Amino acid sequence: MRPELILQSPLWYVLICVFGAFIFAIFTYYKEKNFKNLHRIILAVARGILSFLIGFLLLGPMVKYVSQLILKPKVLILVDTSKSMNALGNQAFVELKNNLKALSDFIADNDFDFEIKSLGSDKINSNFENITLNLNHTNLSEAFSDIKNNYEGQNLSDVILVSDGIINQGVSPSFQKYPFNIHTIGYGDTTTRKDLLINGIAANKIAYLGNRFLVNVDLSSFLLKGKSTSIFLKNGQGKVLQTKNLNIAKNDDFQTVSFEVQADKEGKQRFIIEAQPIAGEHSIKNNTKDFLIDVVNGKEKILLVAYAPHPDLKAIKSIIEKNDLFEIKIEILQSLETGQIGKEPFDLLILHQLPDVSGSNTPILNSLMALKKPTLFFVGSRSNISAFNGMQNVAAINAQINKIDKVSGMVNNGFNRFKLPENADDLIGKLPPINSPFGEYKVFPGAEIVLFQKFSGINTQRPLLAYNGSTEKKSAVFLGEGLWQWRLEEFSLDNRQFVVDDIIIKTLQLLTVKEDKSKLRVYPISDRFDSDQKIVFEAEAYNNIFERIYNQNISLSINSDNGTTKNFNFTNTEEMSRFELSNLPSGLYSYSASAEILGKKEVSSGQFMVSNSDLETINTKADFDLLKTLSNENNGDFVYYKNAIELRNSLKNKGLINKVISNEEMKDLINIKWILFLLIVIASFEWAFRKYLGGY
Repeated sequence: MRPELILQSPLWYVLICVFGAFIFAIFTYYKEKNFKNLHRIILAVARGILSFLIGFLLLGPMVKYVSQLILKPKVLILVDTSKSMNALGNQAFVELKNNLKALSDFIADNDFDFEIKSLGSDKINSNFENITLNLNHTNLSEAFSDIKNNYEGQNLSDVILVSDGIINQGVSPSFQKYPFNIHTIGYGDTTTRKDLLINGIAANKIAYLGNRFLVNVDLSSFLLKGKSTSIFLKNGQGKVLQTKNLNIAKNDDFQTVSFEVQADKEGKQRFIIEAQPIAGEHSIKNNTKDFLIDVVNGKEKILLVAYAPHPDLKAIKSIIEKNDLFEIKIEILQSLETGQIGKEPFDLLILHQLPDVSGSNTPILNSLMALKKPTLFFVGSRSNISAFNGMQNVAAINAQINKIDKVSGMVNNGFNRFKLPENADDLIGKLPPINSPFGEYKVFPGAEIVLFQKFSGINTQRPLLAYNGSTEKKSAVFLGEGLWQWRLEEFSLDNRQFVVDDIIIKTLQLLTVKEDKSKLRVYPISDRFDSDQKIVFEAEAYNNIFERIYNQNISLSINSDNGTTKNFNFTNTEEMSRFELSNLPSGLYSYSASAEILGKKEVSSGQFMVSNSDLETINTKADFDLLKTLSNENNGDFVYYKNAIELRNSLKNKGLINKVISNEEMKDLINIKWILFLLIVIASFEWAFRKYLGGY
């Protein structure tokens, strides 16, 4: 640390302290005739120094400490541990690990920090020996985004990716620049083999009862020119519904086959696409793929009525249109005749900055509110707060006219009406402040807060997003203006718009869902699981006033679409309200749970699907072009795994620079302990020396 004295007063104040201390010292000892001149000078100097220090400290000087922390460069070796990396066999994998060991030894010998991580894991490996290739998917873009966030503030200089370049989840990592060099080591089989595979299936997740929906199947084939086969569409029981012929015209072929299917049964329906194997295929595991369609009986219609055009309207529209269960219509009062608003039937009402400050739209608002539809209010600078307070049962604001606060959001961890995304708390805290009415807030009985307001970094209990479903008409309020800014910022932070959209969509679903008065609710945490995943059920039990109760004996029956049944029994506790099972074969399952609660049998039922989707078997041909592009765009180099040690030259030439972090700390001089000790020593010396000379 290098201390630096900082004065908060003009320099001539210090000169006054010097002059005052000099005069005081001379005045004290000038007339002392009992002491020798040398003794008087020593005492006067001590008195002058003591007086100056006391006066100087009263000016409030500060000491600035500047410290420097030197961070050595860090190298991260990221190993793709997906199953497709097994293509070269055990001997090649042992050679890869030996080459990586030699590279890591070079990094360590040059006094640089390095870490070893496996794809899909946050665990830091101590060596390469315990790395196994068993991951069922490859998502490189997510891995690099996690590295970017987790190593922020550290001197991460270079990332070395060991991969075959095959990705089957997320987007290509080459679409984004990263704040570190990326070197790639190619490992995998680039040989093209005879194969027919299903690349993907494009179909709406939701279909409407009685309608026909389109299913597009993308198929790729290699080295099968002149061959033909059949593509089958089957139901969940394996019955063939439709058949299409596929003629392969060239060795590297891509075609799309379409099926048109009738949605004739309500509920979740499982379908299977199967390509008949062709002789000589390298793998037939990628010839079959299943998908799930949720057949529902009609959309929820949303009417959005706004006072005036606003960027938030586009944001709200974009969010709602992402969900196939909703259909939105927007009406802007300043742009049209209001007589026809609300004439067409709707299920949910959104009012944006209504009621408005002018009060001119009161008649149309009264007619809309009289329909007693669930309503979501967006409050902004043009909202009439007084009229708003009387229109809903969620929150009231004692606001001052034309005064706003800049507030951020904060997740209410006690809200459990719906599950928020895992990273919601962290992401919401990073979003920019939005405008919210300034005043005193009151939450009505029965209302539940989803998001709190955060003002200037201070957590408050004021609601930003809240919901009340305890009355006849459900209502929710978003007490802020600037939703569009949140969506833009989330995209810049996370390359997607998910968390904000998910919160708004689930709030709308909460408003439109028919209230479940059952005292037993058992449901899977997802409607679709992979065959290697655990199937997790959440169990909730309630008493007569709908408070959570525990230690209930619950029976669970799971029925597959082929007629087999499995029965389970478990007890929900306050510590563990979930039930897990595994090793279910692929298929569509229905379940029924029952329990005796307060002397009455309660039942809960539903559906879920288990899919045997091994993404790593779809494509096993290594893609070194992607790895080369990723390195070229991020100041790195590509090498084949046999030449991994060659990256040592790249590490020397393109990175590995120490990072210096400076830290400044300000401290009042008067608070430094040794200053007090110095004053006591000087005063004690003067007093003791004067006593020694016979003075008083």
